[in-house]
Amino acid sequence: MVAATFAVESAPSASAGDAALLNACFSPQALAGVAGEEVAHKGIHIYDAPAKIEGFSPATPVVNNLRGSIRRVDLPAGEKVIALTFDLCEQRGEIAGYDGRVIDYLRQQGVKATFFAGGKWMASHRERTEQLMLDPLFEIGNHTETHRNLRLTTPEVARQEILAPQKIYEDTRAHLAMNQCVASPDTSMSQIPAQPKLFRFPYGACNDATLKTVNDAGMLAIQWDVATGDPDPHVSATAIANAMVHQAKSGSIVVGHANGRGWHTSEALPIAIPKLKAEGYKFVTVSELMTLGKPVIVSECYDRKPGDTKRYDFLSGLQHPLNPGSQNAAKLASAPISISKSTRNRVAARSKIPKSAGVRN
Repeated sequence: MVAATFAVESAPSASAGDAALLNACFSPQALAGVAGEEVAHKGIHIYDAPAKIEGFSPATPVVNNLRGSIRRVDLPAGEKVIALTFDLCEQRGEIAGYDGRVIDYLRQQGVKATFFAGGKWMASHRERTEQLMLDPLFEIGNHTETHRNLRLTTPEVARQEILAPQKIYEDTRAHLAMNQCVASPDTSMSQIPAQPKLFRFPYGACNDATLKTVNDAGMLAIQWDVATGDPDPHVSATAIANAMVHQAKSGSIVVGHANGRGWHTSEALPIAIPKLKAEGYKFVTVSELMTLGKPVIVSECYDRKPGDTKRYDFLSGLQHPLNPGSQNAAKLASAPISISKSTRNRVAARSKIPKSAGVRN
C-alpha cells in the first residue's frame, strides 16, 4: 500500500480567537482541574440513551483528495511542528474522567492540542466541553458516541455513533451561546466551528464503509503516527515521554488520553514537552497542522502497521456482540486467536475488559 499526499488549501478556525471569551465565561477556579475528577465511575447509566439525530444535517462532504485515513503531515524542510491529541472516550454504563492535570499543564505551558471527545463524554461533561470549546489553545474532534468498534457495527449503528457527537457538540455550542457571558453570539462565537471537522475511530479501527460515512459527514479521519501507549497502566511516565520525544518528528500526530485512562500521561507531559521545546518544536492543533504541509493519507486505519487493529475486532466483539446471530459474529466468537502477553495487556487496557477474556498466550 502506498501512502498518498495532498496539499490542503485551507482549514477552518478550530478555536476561539483569544482567551477573552473563555475568561469571561469561566473563572480560573472553574477552569482548574479537581483532584479525583479523572477517575472513571462504572455502573452509571444516566447518559446511556442514544442521542436523537433525526433531521440532523451533516456538514458538506470532504473533498476527494482528503478522503481516507490521515496519519501525519509532511512539512517543508526546517519546519519543526507537532500536533498533540488526547482522546476523551466514554462507553455506556460509565462516566469517564476529565484529567485536569493534563489540561492544566497544557494551559500553563501554552501548548496547543486537539481533543477527540465522545458524544456521551460531552453530554456528561458539558461544562468541561464548553471550556475546551472556548479555549484558543484547543479544538474538539469527534470520537463517536460510545467508543464502539465501528468495524463490527451495522451501517445504522455506525451512522448513529458518527453523527451523534456532531449533534451533541452543536447543542452544547448553542447552549453556550445563550450564556450571558457571551455578549454577542453572532460575533463572539463565530470562530468556534458549528460542528467538529475532525474524527477519530475508536481503537484506530475502520473499514471502507465507515471511512466513507465519516468523510461524507464532512469530517477528516485523523489517525496518528506516534502512540504513547498510555491506556496501559503498566506503561510508565518515562516510557510515554520517551515515545513522544524519540518517535515524534516534524508533522507527527501524537495520540494520548485525557479521560483518566491515560494512566501516567499527566506525569509524562512535564518530562516530554520541555524536551521537545528545547529541540525547537512548536505545538499546533491538527487543523492548523493540516494547513502547513501535505497530509499523508492511506486507505486503511492502523496503529503502528497495517492490519494491527484487527486484534480489537475479537476483543470488542466479546464486549459488544451486536449481532450474535450473524455468521460473522459466530465466527468471531468461536475463532481462536494468538496474542502475546504484552499485546494482550495493552489491548485489554484499551478495550476495558479483563485480560483473560477469551484470549490465549
